[in-house]
Amino acid sequence: MEIFNDIISKEERVNILDVGGWEVFWKNMGIEKYSNVHILLLNLDKQKTTLPNVKSTVGDACDLQQFSDNQFDIVFSNSVIEHVGDFQKQKLMAKEIKRVGKYYFVQTPNFFFPIEPHFIFPGFQWLPIKVRLFLITHFSLGWYDQFDDKTEAINLIQSTRLLKRRELKELFPQNKIYEEKFLGLTKSFMVTNRIIPLNYYNNK
Repeated sequence: MEIFNDIISKEERVNILDVGGWEVFWKNMGIEKYSNVHILLLNLDKQKTTLPNVKSTVGDACDLQQFSDNQFDIVFSNSVIEHVGDFQKQKLMAKEIKRVGKYYFVQTPNFFFPIEPHFIFPGFQWLPIKVRLFLITHFSLGWYDQFDDKTEAINLIQSTRLLKRRELKELFPQNKIYEEKFLGLTKSFMVTNRIIPLNYYNNK
């Protein structure tokens, strides 16, 4: 976000599409002090907004047909692409982000980080589906309460697909991938078509 703030503080007007975002995130970042920044949140359901420079709309991250090419100065997406479904769906989302944004920042957790970030369970993403299903229908894990409905549980498992670095490179072949480290391990990736100074990230 230091990088992001550095960009938006230098531009006269910045239109941002936040795919899957929430106003509280931008409030925590102090976005109200930037009168030149206008943010449109896109989610499956309309979000309530209170800030004058934050609006909400309904849409599908994999089909942004309501927007034209390069309509936004920046497309921002934080931990969303791993929730849209299988790899083909992730390809569609990546394609649309690249189409509608002049610049984009896409963050996603690393498949190989040992603690799964949604269920906060060691190696959860590496377990067979049957084992994952048993766990979330018998225990409350991470951000989720115990599931009583097996169909909902299966849908959640199937719609949560963490990406490997090589897969992210396939989705964004021309762009830089930056790594967020925790205890020497790569916790998450950020891909962008904007060059970032090396002192911010370990550029690979």
